[in-house]
Amino acid sequence: MMKRLVSAKKLLVSTTAILAVGLSGQANAQEQGAEPELQDPNEIIVTANKRSENLQNVSISVSAVTGDSLEKGRTTQVDELVSKVPNLQLTSTVGDNTPIFALRGVSLNDFSLNQSGPVATYYDEVYKGNFAFYGVALFDLDRVEVLRGPQGTLYGKNTTGGAVNLISRAPKLGETSGYVNAGYGNYNRFDVNGALNVPIGQNAALRVAGTYSKADGWFKNVVPGQPDLGGVSEYGIRGALYVEPSDGVNFTLRASTSYQNPRNYGIFAEPAAVNRPGLSDRQIAANETSRRRARTYSIALTGNFDLTDSLSLTSVSSWDKGNLSFIEDTDGQSIALLEIPYVDRASQVAQDLRITSDFGGPFNFILGGYYNREKVFNASTFKIAQDVASGGDVDGDGFVTDADCAATTAGEACQFGNRFDQIKKSFAIYTDASFELTDRFKLKGGLRFTRDTGSQPNFIAEQIGPSGAVLGITIPTPATPLSYKISNLSGKIGLDFQATPDNLLYVTYSRGFRAPSFNAQAFFDPSELNVAAAEKVDSFEIGSKNKFADRTITLNMAGFYYKYRNQQFINVDPVTAAQTLLNIPKSRIWGGEAELTARPSDAITLRGSLGFLNAKIQQGTVSGANVAGNKLTNAPSLTANAGFDATLYDGNIGKFTASGDLAYTSSQFFDVVNTPRLEQGGYALLSGHLDWTSESGQYSLTLWGKNLTNKFYFTSRVDLLAGFGFDYNHRSTPRTYGITAGAKF
Repeated sequence: MMKRLVSAKKLLVSTTAILAVGLSGQANAQEQGAEPELQDPNEIIVTANKRSENLQNVSISVSAVTGDSLEKGRTTQVDELVSKVPNLQLTSTVGDNTPIFALRGVSLNDFSLNQSGPVATYYDEVYKGNFAFYGVALFDLDRVEVLRGPQGTLYGKNTTGGAVNLISRAPKLGETSGYVNAGYGNYNRFDVNGALNVPIGQNAALRVAGTYSKADGWFKNVVPGQPDLGGVSEYGIRGALYVEPSDGVNFTLRASTSYQNPRNYGIFAEPAAVNRPGLSDRQIAANETSRRRARTYSIALTGNFDLTDSLSLTSVSSWDKGNLSFIEDTDGQSIALLEIPYVDRASQVAQDLRITSDFGGPFNFILGGYYNREKVFNASTFKIAQDVASGGDVDGDGFVTDADCAATTAGEACQFGNRFDQIKKSFAIYTDASFELTDRFKLKGGLRFTRDTGSQPNFIAEQIGPSGAVLGITIPTPATPLSYKISNLSGKIGLDFQATPDNLLYVTYSRGFRAPSFNAQAFFDPSELNVAAAEKVDSFEIGSKNKFADRTITLNMAGFYYKYRNQQFINVDPVTAAQTLLNIPKSRIWGGEAELTARPSDAITLRGSLGFLNAKIQQGTVSGANVAGNKLTNAPSLTANAGFDATLYDGNIGKFTASGDLAYTSSQFFDVVNTPRLEQGGYALLSGHLDWTSESGQYSLTLWGKNLTNKFYFTSRVDLLAGFGFDYNHRSTPRTYGITAGAKF
């Protein structure tokens, strides 16, 4: 293991050294009178550093996907970003549109609805920590930015894994414009979305956008009279008002709401011969088919003020409220062996305030303060063997009653439920600064002080009979609620080398911190009621941003090494289903990414990316077993994507283009024990679209398809075989395709 690590480090250093020599040669050539700089028509402007910058000038490992690319590829769920970004993974244990992201092997291995992951999600700079806040988000977007590595000196919430930033299209002054798209696809899917931008006088503008989707379930239910599962039924509305009351002052007020109520997802139970006899991969026999309901509300006010010619103040104030509830047919069968109702209600207020400098000299900085208060109500229930067919008739009288629950020795005929409130507060002061040592070298660094507190009041855990009567208390309510208080100082330091105007090298050390967490899965024993310790990640990264061949080729690369401490994860006992929130004391991760874009001609663009990971546990014990040497969860060794965009015809009948993508993910585990039968093998996903745009650019037509080879794979897996007789699996969405027509005005 150490030999492989040393070899990898040598390879990374050697590659960087060779690249640096080559770039120095290019620098000399440019200094001797090379061609003048060319304007890049496809440059992407990002705000990863809280400043508008060209992606190629940002010394951070960041991937950016434009809103146009998302629209044309019919990327409608945040989950689908994983096929576009190297070393980005997710699990979907709690269903679609509530992704649990993993980035470079740093992940949340816990499906509890009270948790916040180590990869933060932001909507227009507003941190969305709880699942109840996610809702419907991927519509009318300008771009998505995915930042890898610990974040804290620039972003409101301190995270160990990275950040996914969703940036919506902003209102435009003096312009009346809009668009509408409507589409139809298989599974009787209907989509419509659009936006309208209108000026309000000379100094204000309003933009309203919305989306609506509905589709039948793809998981065909063979139980007579029961609907299919895995459908779509959702809408989202967003409004943004932009005002410039005077020079140097502007405000953007955003408000949004969304609602989802599809039939819930289905569980693919294995071994199939026992739990799915006679069923195909697309069929399920489910008795619990209630709707999944998710409602979100959000209001945010962003203000920008020019304090002086070189100092500006930015304020982001936000309020969020959401609720998520569903009943999971956990056994994936027509019997009531195991079903779990979930309820998650959350609200939060947050304030981010920062001063940004734009000095003419070599020194610049960002100084900010952040406050977040999140309140969550969480309730869930284990409903075990609630009918005769599943073994709930303990006393043999032919019925399942409270008497059966009272007489059980293994939990049959019982419901085990808990509920609690959770209050978390986070306060931070952060700074990020840079100093140009020379024309080519820039020193950068930052510090963050964080004070996090949390409490879990009103905890109740009960044993409940089939009638709903409370039969007993399984975990006594603590006399003093569980709580934590913790302070942390983290930050980063790095050096940039601008070898040429088109070639940037950087090296960075940073530390990330993630606050402690409460276990939401305490049902049976007081030992389950615990707080997991805070996570920490020490990150060492070296990277480069490059353009070659008159800027027709872009190549961005990064290599990294992580020291990962106290990763939080939920451990499910396969025999008793008891769940404890634990920490893995020590892990290490090393790897890298490369992203390539080439334009051999004006008509063709080629895209490719590669992510490599080696993520291993160094120290840890789970259920009495030593897991040192095991792979971390959601950390495939290889992720890759290859794609193209081609103009097929451009003339008086319009423009015809074609795009295709092939994404590959190697094998991975979803549990730290690395159960061999639950390993997900490698798989490839093929997608693409054909587009026609009228000569005026006003009308468009798109034929699209995703997972075109109809690949079958799992997005999460849990071992419940010993205790319940099945392995719990979430199945991937099958092949989908359709046609979309659009008009702009």
